[in-house]
Amino acid sequence: MKPIKALLPLLLVLSGGAVLSTAADAQLGGIGNATKYLPVKGPKVPNLLSGPAPISTSIKDAVWGDPSKDGYTPPVAAQDLASLPRSPQGGFVLAEGYYRMHAQSYCLHAGTYGPGGGDAYLLGPVKGSAREAVISILQNSVAHPEIAQRDIQMLLWAIVARAKFEDLDPKLKGIAAVLLSKKQLVSLNRSALSVFTSPQLSQITGGMPGPVRTVIEAESRLRGLLTTPGSSYAEIERVAVLGGVAPRGEGSIEAPASRWSLHPDGYWVRYKPNGYSNTWVEIWVPKGSKAKGKVYDPATAIAVPANTSRQRLAQSGRVYGK
Repeated sequence: MKPIKALLPLLLVLSGGAVLSTAADAQLGGIGNATKYLPVKGPKVPNLLSGPAPISTSIKDAVWGDPSKDGYTPPVAAQDLASLPRSPQGGFVLAEGYYRMHAQSYCLHAGTYGPGGGDAYLLGPVKGSAREAVISILQNSVAHPEIAQRDIQMLLWAIVARAKFEDLDPKLKGIAAVLLSKKQLVSLNRSALSVFTSPQLSQITGGMPGPVRTVIEAESRLRGLLTTPGSSYAEIERVAVLGGVAPRGEGSIEAPASRWSLHPDGYWVRYKPNGYSNTWVEIWVPKGSKAKGKVYDPATAIAVPANTSRQRLAQSGRVYGK
């Protein structure tokens, strides 16, 4: 971890300073030039559907699913993916063969259901206004095994919920300064929102479909918990991860859990989550494949659920339980 002296400039960025130029910016987060505001009495509230979401990857982006390989098991023994050489960003330099890894993964869709039910998880890109920050956290975390997985998850929840990084717990602010650049921290603070009151939530979510309303309400509650001293991980997790039986979400596709995705670089990848926090990742590089020597960088991919009511999962180059 960087020396505390080296982190001081970044910690100052997070501690307040002149990051948000006006009271309106502090309240509405400067979500982008495209943001419009609803005409309501009292304080203005943002139309959260008009601006870019921090992470926007959806099932429509998971275009590489390969039904021809459903149920396929490579005809060779599985090797440890973590045994392959690493790229500077913590990815894996691929060789011919079949590889598996029990990887740390992360929830990137608060207010939805965890994995389960035999649904496929397909390869998708990291998309959204906070794409660079999310990828940086995941890539840089590989070089910092001393940072707990739960702390990384809370930073990611802070991003998707648009929490104010300047108001996070001092420990989390220090970790953010290790994993993110000063420019990224400033950008995240500028796009932050405050916790909505009940009247504001009613105004924002009125007429919205139930699942969309649930996500917006969960994100608002997360902003409150993540910036309230003493909030426990269990409390935050209960808001972010819905319990019970997941309904079939709008736009879901039918795909078995055994489905592979064919990466554009020429190898196959399959995700089998055990929960939002850990995923078995399988990589298949056939003999003579053009993928030999290519890099599989987990941080640049999202495991997208075929059932849209479930959570999309960020992938990590860190081995689960280590």
